[in-house]
Amino acid sequence: MATDTLKSTPGARGGATAGLRRLLLDNGALTALIVLVVAMSALSGDFLTADNLLNVGVQAAVTAILAFGVTFVIVSAGIDLSVGSVAALSATVLAWSATEAGMPVVLAVVLAVATGIACGLVNGFLISYGKLPPFIATLAMLSVGRGLSLVISQGSPIAFPDSVSHLGDTLGGWLPVPVLVMILMGLVTAFVLGRTYIGRSMYAIGGNEEAARLSGLRVKRQKLAIYAFSGLFAAAAGIVLASRLSSAQPQAAQGYELDAIAAVVIGGASLAGGTGKASGTLIGALILAVLRNGLNLLSVSAFWQQVVIGVVIALAVLLDTLRRKAGATTPAAGAGGGGKGKQALTYVIAAAVAVAVVGATSLLHNGSSDGKTQKIGLSLSTLNNPFFVQIRAGAEEQAKKLGVDLTVTDAQNDASQQANQLQNFVSGDLSSVIVNPVDSDAAGPSVRSANKADIPVIAVDRGVNKADTAALVASDNVEGGELGARALAEKLGGKGTIVILQGQAGTSASRERGAGFAAGLKAYPGIKVIARQPADFDRTKGLDVMTNLLQAHPDVDGVFAENDEMALGAIKALGSKAGTSVQVVGFDGTPDGLKAVRGGTLYASVAQQPRELGRIAVQNALRAAEDEKVETTVKVPVKVVTKENVAGFEG
Repeated sequence: MATDTLKSTPGARGGATAGLRRLLLDNGALTALIVLVVAMSALSGDFLTADNLLNVGVQAAVTAILAFGVTFVIVSAGIDLSVGSVAALSATVLAWSATEAGMPVVLAVVLAVATGIACGLVNGFLISYGKLPPFIATLAMLSVGRGLSLVISQGSPIAFPDSVSHLGDTLGGWLPVPVLVMILMGLVTAFVLGRTYIGRSMYAIGGNEEAARLSGLRVKRQKLAIYAFSGLFAAAAGIVLASRLSSAQPQAAQGYELDAIAAVVIGGASLAGGTGKASGTLIGALILAVLRNGLNLLSVSAFWQQVVIGVVIALAVLLDTLRRKAGATTPAAGAGGGGKGKQALTYVIAAAVAVAVVGATSLLHNGSSDGKTQKIGLSLSTLNNPFFVQIRAGAEEQAKKLGVDLTVTDAQNDASQQANQLQNFVSGDLSSVIVNPVDSDAAGPSVRSANKADIPVIAVDRGVNKADTAALVASDNVEGGELGARALAEKLGGKGTIVILQGQAGTSASRERGAGFAAGLKAYPGIKVIARQPADFDRTKGLDVMTNLLQAHPDVDGVFAENDEMALGAIKALGSKAGTSVQVVGFDGTPDGLKAVRGGTLYASVAQQPRELGRIAVQNALRAAEDEKVETTVKVPVKVVTKENVAGFEG
């Protein structure tokens, strides 16, 4: 008895420390989340506020809902690359049905959900009965879903019904509905995985598909149900996303399938199948949201943010792998009551540790705020285009001159990502915000949040619909399109055939420039448009599309590209024809575009002076922050630049 007592005493003394260490080791993702929250709280005084924490929840919601559906697939040793496109397609179907088709909203919602389930069933059928690898089948659905979304919407956002848009609102003025939907879908996922026959079948199929088949499971039918679940959750995510943006964006949720997969894997699931749980997936989605939110608040460069997020994802998975090799265990979803009780205790202890440490670190920021420097946030639609890079350069130059602290973010042409960035700006200690909207309608809800917080907003290049902006600093895209049409038509002598290279479908810049060009061309009936093809504002795609068009139309006389990047790609495809037998007109007046104008290969570029846009936007943002009067509309003139007037022109 004495010996037993002596042996148990050291264990009792070290039990608390050892138990906590084991809890942390057995929950690598949870540990990572706690560390991130503590670090962000220590580095940014704006992180640990109620509004910002709710922002994190909202920003995690869509990824988490998608990831819950992907969890079913990954647990069964599959993969689903189509969830982002299915989400966009479902939202587009809902918006089109309720507006264009005039269906009752309830029926439109049912049709949208049915669309998601149908896409999942097609994936499951191709995989189970068509014997296609999951990667190939869902990759095909990724393309089909995105294409159908563009076909239905004709490339333009569709306003969302007000009765459904409430899903993007808050309850009681503070609790976001997307967070509630995320929690509900998480509970459904946990119930399906832990309490149902289909859930146990997923683990069996993921562990050993052949053994599952031999044990009597109808594997093919189960896979149909698994991918149908994934499609259902994708539809729910699409509806929530579109509700936040007050519009269905045909290009919404691009790349979200990778975030969803990353969330599942970070949460402890294995791509080999057989393991995974809803709580882990939720933690994985929160890790990604905390990273993006915190890096925004810390004013980390938009380019470095992508690097940091990639490194953290790799480290999280690597640490989880090392943990597994070291012998730590992850409770199965269907574990008994003791396992679930232990898991609940884990979360309680983790929450207590996080609250204690975060509370201590928050003291670092008490009284540390400095109101001397004005802080301005600039959200650009993309930095993968020289025009917007020039806007950033002009803005940074003016901010440095005025002594302003400028934070620049890159929305990567994703309206929902821009909405997240704008919400982060609102939560931060900013004096004013500048936004270059991906889409004018989609930016509205976030700008309205800034209005409620009394933060002045300056729109640059494109306006914001259904929200108040202190000023709009822009050149006229429609006027620029008309000027481009006139320049090209007069160069061709009012006769000839031309092709049009369009920008990214659904963007306001492409719509407005295209509309202006079409209006301007009406004065020249001798000019015939023989082809219109999108090249997504990208030089490489401009080269490829123009090369293909030349096969069908080798005798084309002119090209109008809705930006200089596509025009430069077209020039490369035309070779010696550019500037001689074929005249090319671009748009934006970028440095490379102006160089091509000087060289004679690009006949003209409709220059918008993007640096000037950036400079004026910062000037007006500072004036608005200091309650000075600003003009509601500041027009920066566009100018057709040709070889005759390019000398000395600054874009």
